[in-house]
Amino acid sequence: MGLILTLTLNPAIDRNVQADRLVFEDRAYILSTNESAGGRGINASIVIHAFNGATKAIACSGGKAGKRFEELLSDSGFPTHFVRIRHSIRTNLTIVDKQGLAVKLNERGPHIQASELARFEKTVAENLEGASWLMLCGSLPPGIPTDFYARLILLAQKAGVKTLLDTDGDALLHGLDAGPTAVAPNQAEAERLLNRALITQAHFREAALRIVAMGAESVVMSLGSRGAVGAIGTRLVEAVPPNIDAVCPIGAGDALAAAFVWALTEKRSFDDALRWGVACGTASAALPGIAFPTLSQTEKMYSRVELRVITT
Repeated sequence: MGLILTLTLNPAIDRNVQADRLVFEDRAYILSTNESAGGRGINASIVIHAFNGATKAIACSGGKAGKRFEELLSDSGFPTHFVRIRHSIRTNLTIVDKQGLAVKLNERGPHIQASELARFEKTVAENLEGASWLMLCGSLPPGIPTDFYARLILLAQKAGVKTLLDTDGDALLHGLDAGPTAVAPNQAEAERLLNRALITQAHFREAALRIVAMGAESVVMSLGSRGAVGAIGTRLVEAVPPNIDAVCPIGAGDALAAAFVWALTEKRSFDDALRWGVACGTASAALPGIAFPTLSQTEKMYSRVELRVITT
Protein backbone atom coordinates (compact mmCIF):
# COMPACT_ATOMS: atom_id res chain seq x y z
CA MET A 1 0.00 0.00 0.00
CA GLY A 2 1.46 3.37 -1.04
CA LEU A 3 1.38 6.62 0.83
CA ILE A 4 -1.25 9.11 -0.30
CA LEU A 5 -0.17 12.72 0.15
CA THR A 6 -2.94 15.30 0.35
CA LEU A 7 -2.36 19.00 -0.21
CA THR A 8 -4.60 21.74 1.15
CA LEU A 9 -3.50 25.25 0.23
CA ASN A 10 -6.68 26.89 1.48
CA PRO A 11 -7.70 25.09 4.69
CA ALA A 12 -10.26 26.39 7.16
CA ILE A 13 -11.85 26.17 10.51
CA ASP A 14 -15.28 24.81 9.69
CA ARG A 15 -17.96 26.10 12.05
CA ASN A 16 -20.88 23.71 11.74
CA VAL A 17 -24.35 24.64 12.91
CA GLN A 18 -27.27 22.19 13.14
CA ALA A 19 -30.61 24.04 13.03
CA ASP A 20 -34.18 22.86 13.32
CA ARG A 21 -35.00 24.38 9.94
CA LEU A 22 -33.71 26.80 7.31
CA VAL A 23 -36.31 29.43 6.45
CA PHE A 24 -36.45 33.03 5.23
CA GLU A 25 -38.01 35.84 7.25
CA ASP A 26 -38.73 33.72 10.29
CA ARG A 27 -36.72 32.50 13.24
CA ALA A 28 -34.99 29.16 13.45
CA TYR A 29 -33.29 27.55 16.41
CA ILE A 30 -29.76 26.25 16.73
CA LEU A 31 -29.69 22.65 17.95
CA SER A 32 -25.92 22.17 18.12
CA THR A 33 -22.62 23.68 17.02
CA ASN A 34 -19.11 22.38 16.60
CA GLU A 35 -15.78 23.19 14.98
CA SER A 36 -13.65 20.98 12.78
CA ALA A 37 -10.52 21.28 10.66
CA GLY A 38 -11.66 21.72 7.07
CA GLY A 39 -10.39 21.73 3.52
CA ARG A 40 -10.75 19.17 0.74
CA GLY A 41 -7.31 17.65 1.30
CA ILE A 42 -7.85 17.37 5.05
CA ASN A 43 -11.20 15.67 4.43
CA ALA A 44 -9.53 13.26 2.02
CA SER A 45 -6.89 12.29 4.58
CA ILE A 46 -9.59 11.72 7.21
CA VAL A 47 -11.36 9.27 4.89
CA ILE A 48 -8.18 7.47 3.82
CA HIS A 49 -7.07 7.10 7.44
CA ALA A 50 -10.51 5.74 8.40
CA PHE A 51 -10.05 3.13 5.65
CA ASN A 52 -6.70 2.10 7.19
CA GLY A 53 -4.83 3.68 4.30
CA ALA A 54 -1.48 5.45 4.66
CA THR A 55 -1.83 9.19 4.30
CA LYS A 56 -0.03 12.40 5.15
CA ALA A 57 -1.63 15.84 4.97
CA ILE A 58 0.26 18.97 3.94
CA ALA A 59 -1.52 22.24 4.64
CA CYS A 60 -0.78 25.88 5.31
CA SER A 61 -1.46 27.37 8.73
CA GLY A 62 -1.45 30.93 9.98
CA GLY A 63 -2.89 33.26 12.61
CA LYS A 64 -5.19 32.37 15.50
CA ALA A 65 -7.36 30.27 13.21
CA GLY A 66 -4.23 28.36 12.18
CA LYS A 67 -3.39 27.55 15.80
CA ARG A 68 -6.91 26.25 16.31
CA PHE A 69 -6.67 24.31 13.04
CA GLU A 70 -3.52 22.55 14.26
CA GLU A 71 -5.14 21.78 17.62
CA LEU A 72 -8.12 20.17 15.90
CA LEU A 73 -5.79 17.94 13.88
CA SER A 74 -3.49 17.03 16.78
CA ASP A 75 -5.29 13.73 17.41
CA SER A 76 -6.25 12.98 13.81
CA GLY A 77 -4.18 9.80 13.80
CA PHE A 78 -2.32 10.60 10.57
CA PRO A 79 0.86 12.70 10.14
CA THR A 80 0.50 16.36 9.19
CA HIS A 81 2.99 18.91 7.93
CA PHE A 82 2.08 22.57 8.32
CA VAL A 83 3.62 25.31 6.20
CA ARG A 84 3.17 28.40 8.33
CA ILE A 85 2.20 31.68 6.71
CA ARG A 86 1.89 35.23 7.95
CA HIS A 87 -1.85 35.74 7.49
CA SER A 88 -4.65 33.86 9.19
CA ILE A 89 -6.33 30.97 7.41
CA ARG A 90 -10.05 31.26 6.76
CA THR A 91 -13.11 30.33 8.79
CA ASN A 92 -16.12 28.84 7.00
CA LEU A 93 -19.69 28.52 8.18
CA THR A 94 -22.01 25.61 7.39
CA ILE A 95 -25.66 25.53 8.48
CA VAL A 96 -27.64 22.31 8.08
CA ASP A 97 -31.23 21.68 9.12
CA LYS A 98 -33.09 18.51 10.08
CA GLN A 99 -34.45 18.10 6.54
CA GLY A 100 -30.97 18.01 5.01
CA LEU A 101 -31.00 21.52 3.57
CA ALA A 102 -27.59 23.16 3.82
CA VAL A 103 -25.99 26.57 3.41
CA LYS A 104 -22.20 26.84 3.17
CA LEU A 105 -20.48 30.22 3.41
CA ASN A 106 -16.75 30.21 2.67
CA GLU A 107 -14.19 32.97 3.11
CA ARG A 108 -11.81 33.38 0.18
CA GLY A 109 -8.69 32.69 2.23
CA PRO A 110 -5.44 34.46 3.11
CA HIS A 111 -2.96 36.12 0.80
CA ILE A 112 0.10 33.89 0.52
CA GLN A 113 3.40 35.61 -0.21
CA ALA A 114 5.80 34.38 -2.89
CA SER A 115 8.36 33.24 -0.30
CA GLU A 116 5.67 31.26 1.54
CA LEU A 117 4.54 29.64 -1.70
CA ALA A 118 8.13 28.65 -2.47
CA ARG A 119 8.34 26.93 0.93
CA PHE A 120 5.11 25.13 0.16
CA GLU A 121 6.48 23.83 -3.14
CA LYS A 122 9.70 22.74 -1.44
CA THR A 123 7.72 20.88 1.23
CA VAL A 124 5.77 18.98 -1.41
CA ALA A 125 8.98 18.06 -3.24
CA GLU A 126 10.55 16.76 -0.03
CA ASN A 127 7.56 14.55 0.75
CA LEU A 128 7.12 12.94 -2.68
CA GLU A 129 9.69 10.24 -2.00
CA GLY A 130 7.86 7.10 -1.01
CA ALA A 131 4.46 8.44 -2.02
CA SER A 132 2.27 6.73 -4.61
CA TRP A 133 -0.32 9.52 -5.03
CA LEU A 134 -0.49 13.27 -4.55
CA MET A 135 -4.01 14.68 -4.15
CA LEU A 136 -4.20 18.40 -4.97
CA CYS A 137 -7.38 19.53 -3.33
CA GLY A 138 -9.46 22.68 -3.10
CA SER A 139 -9.34 26.30 -4.14
CA LEU A 140 -6.26 28.47 -4.43
CA PRO A 141 -6.07 31.39 -1.99
CA PRO A 142 -5.92 34.92 -3.46
CA GLY A 143 -2.71 35.84 -5.23
CA ILE A 144 -1.46 32.34 -6.02
CA PRO A 145 -0.70 31.79 -9.74
CA THR A 146 -3.42 29.72 -11.37
CA ASP A 147 -0.79 27.36 -12.81
CA PHE A 148 0.55 26.40 -9.36
CA TYR A 149 -1.19 23.03 -9.31
CA ALA A 150 0.16 22.36 -12.81
CA ARG A 151 3.69 22.94 -11.51
CA LEU A 152 3.13 20.46 -8.70
CA ILE A 153 1.70 17.87 -11.09
CA LEU A 154 4.87 18.10 -13.21
CA LEU A 155 6.96 17.86 -10.04
CA ALA A 156 5.11 14.69 -9.02
CA GLN A 157 5.44 13.17 -12.49
CA LYS A 158 9.24 13.55 -12.31
CA ALA A 159 9.16 11.65 -9.01
CA GLY A 160 6.95 8.90 -10.45
CA VAL A 161 3.97 9.89 -8.27
CA LYS A 162 0.41 9.78 -9.59
CA THR A 163 -1.82 12.84 -9.14
CA LEU A 164 -5.47 13.59 -8.58
CA LEU A 165 -6.60 17.18 -9.11
CA ASP A 166 -9.75 18.29 -7.30
CA THR A 167 -10.24 22.00 -7.85
CA ASP A 168 -12.20 24.55 -9.88
CA GLY A 169 -11.88 27.39 -12.37
CA ASP A 170 -8.57 28.43 -13.91
CA ALA A 171 -6.62 26.20 -11.52
CA LEU A 172 -8.44 23.19 -13.02
CA LEU A 173 -8.02 24.46 -16.57
CA HIS A 174 -4.26 25.00 -16.23
CA GLY A 175 -3.85 21.81 -14.21
CA LEU A 176 -5.24 19.78 -17.10
CA ASP A 177 -2.41 21.07 -19.29
CA ALA A 178 0.06 19.19 -17.07
CA GLY A 179 -1.67 15.84 -17.63
CA PRO A 180 -2.80 14.71 -14.16
CA THR A 181 -3.53 11.04 -13.59
CA ALA A 182 -7.10 11.89 -12.60
CA VAL A 183 -9.34 14.90 -12.11
CA ALA A 184 -12.45 14.89 -9.92
CA PRO A 185 -14.79 17.78 -10.80
CA ASN A 186 -18.37 17.90 -9.63
CA GLN A 187 -21.13 18.82 -12.06
CA ALA A 188 -20.93 22.58 -11.42
CA GLU A 189 -17.14 22.61 -11.76
CA ALA A 190 -17.36 20.68 -15.04
CA GLU A 191 -19.96 23.14 -16.32
CA ARG A 192 -17.68 26.09 -15.55
CA LEU A 193 -14.72 24.34 -17.14
CA LEU A 194 -16.59 23.55 -20.35
CA ASN A 195 -18.70 26.73 -20.31
CA ARG A 196 -21.95 24.86 -20.88
CA ALA A 197 -24.88 23.44 -18.94
CA LEU A 198 -24.85 19.70 -18.28
CA ILE A 199 -28.35 18.33 -17.86
CA THR A 200 -28.78 14.88 -19.33
CA GLN A 201 -26.82 11.68 -18.89
CA ALA A 202 -25.59 12.08 -22.46
CA HIS A 203 -24.22 15.51 -21.50
CA PHE A 204 -22.33 14.02 -18.53
CA ARG A 205 -20.77 11.29 -20.66
CA GLU A 206 -19.74 13.72 -23.37
CA ALA A 207 -18.29 16.10 -20.78
CA ALA A 208 -16.18 13.37 -19.17
CA LEU A 209 -14.68 12.44 -22.55
CA ARG A 210 -14.03 16.10 -23.37
CA ILE A 211 -12.14 16.58 -20.11
CA VAL A 212 -10.00 13.53 -20.88
CA ALA A 213 -9.25 15.09 -24.26
CA MET A 214 -8.13 18.27 -22.46
CA GLY A 215 -5.25 16.43 -20.81
CA ALA A 216 -6.39 14.20 -17.94
CA GLU A 217 -5.64 10.50 -18.06
CA SER A 218 -8.96 9.84 -16.34
CA VAL A 219 -11.99 11.71 -15.02
CA VAL A 220 -14.31 11.05 -12.11
CA MET A 221 -17.24 13.45 -12.32
CA SER A 222 -19.45 13.43 -9.24
CA LEU A 223 -23.14 14.03 -9.83
CA GLY A 224 -24.53 14.15 -6.31
CA SER A 225 -27.44 11.78 -5.76
CA ARG A 226 -27.02 10.46 -9.33
CA GLY A 227 -23.60 9.01 -8.52
CA ALA A 228 -20.67 9.58 -10.86
CA VAL A 229 -19.48 9.07 -14.40
CA GLY A 230 -15.92 7.95 -14.99
CA ALA A 231 -13.80 8.09 -18.13
CA ILE A 232 -10.38 6.63 -18.82
CA GLY A 233 -9.30 6.93 -22.41
CA THR A 234 -12.45 6.22 -24.42
CA ARG A 235 -13.90 3.93 -21.73
CA LEU A 236 -17.01 5.27 -19.99
CA VAL A 237 -18.41 3.89 -16.75
CA GLU A 238 -21.23 5.00 -14.47
CA ALA A 239 -21.69 4.20 -10.79
CA VAL A 240 -25.29 4.66 -9.63
CA PRO A 241 -26.04 4.77 -5.90
CA PRO A 242 -29.24 3.60 -4.20
CA ASN A 243 -31.88 6.11 -3.22
CA ILE A 244 -31.16 7.36 0.28
CA ASP A 245 -32.36 10.10 2.58
CA ALA A 246 -29.47 12.53 2.26
CA VAL A 247 -28.89 14.26 5.60
CA CYS A 248 -25.91 16.45 4.64
CA PRO A 249 -24.32 16.21 1.18
CA ILE A 250 -21.50 18.65 2.01
CA GLY A 251 -18.16 16.87 1.85
CA ALA A 252 -19.53 13.91 -0.11
CA GLY A 253 -17.42 14.84 -3.14
CA ASP A 254 -14.28 14.90 -0.98
CA ALA A 255 -15.16 11.44 0.32
CA LEU A 256 -15.70 10.17 -3.23
CA ALA A 257 -12.29 11.38 -4.44
CA ALA A 258 -10.52 9.98 -1.37
CA ALA A 259 -12.10 6.52 -1.61
CA PHE A 260 -11.41 6.42 -5.35
CA VAL A 261 -7.67 6.98 -4.82
CA TRP A 262 -7.61 4.63 -1.82
CA ALA A 263 -9.15 1.87 -3.93
CA LEU A 264 -6.55 2.35 -6.67
CA THR A 265 -3.75 2.02 -4.11
CA GLU A 266 -5.43 -1.24 -3.09
CA LYS A 267 -4.91 -2.45 -6.69
CA ARG A 268 -8.58 -2.18 -7.58
CA SER A 269 -9.56 -1.53 -11.20
CA PHE A 270 -10.65 1.91 -12.37
CA ASP A 271 -14.27 0.71 -12.54
CA ASP A 272 -14.20 -0.72 -9.04
CA ALA A 273 -12.47 2.37 -7.67
CA LEU A 274 -15.30 4.49 -9.10
CA ARG A 275 -17.81 2.22 -7.36
CA TRP A 276 -15.94 2.58 -4.04
CA GLY A 277 -15.88 6.36 -4.49
CA VAL A 278 -19.62 6.60 -5.05
CA ALA A 279 -20.27 4.26 -2.13
CA CYS A 280 -18.21 6.46 0.19
CA GLY A 281 -19.75 9.72 -1.07
CA THR A 282 -23.26 8.30 -0.66
CA ALA A 283 -22.52 6.97 2.83
CA SER A 284 -21.12 10.39 3.74
CA ALA A 285 -24.27 12.19 2.57
CA ALA A 286 -26.36 9.91 4.80
CA LEU A 287 -24.55 11.14 7.93
CA PRO A 288 -25.55 14.23 9.92
CA GLY A 289 -23.35 17.33 9.64
CA ILE A 290 -19.99 17.25 7.88
CA ALA A 291 -18.99 13.69 8.72
CA PHE A 292 -17.29 10.83 6.92
CA PRO A 293 -18.12 7.13 6.95
CA THR A 294 -16.09 4.24 8.28
CA LEU A 295 -14.86 1.49 5.99
CA SER A 296 -17.62 -0.76 7.33
CA GLN A 297 -20.34 1.80 6.53
CA THR A 298 -18.90 2.25 3.04
CA GLU A 299 -18.74 -1.51 2.43
CA LYS A 300 -22.46 -1.78 3.16
CA MET A 301 -23.19 1.00 0.66
CA TYR A 302 -20.75 -0.48 -1.90
CA SER A 303 -22.90 -3.59 -2.26
CA ARG A 304 -25.84 -1.36 -3.25
CA VAL A 305 -24.02 0.71 -5.90
CA GLU A 306 -24.74 -0.35 -9.48
CA LEU A 307 -21.87 -0.24 -11.98
CA ARG A 308 -22.70 0.33 -15.65
CA VAL A 309 -20.10 0.06 -18.41
CA ILE A 310 -21.18 2.41 -21.21
CA THR A 311 -18.30 2.05 -23.66
CA THR A 312 -15.18 -0.09 -23.53
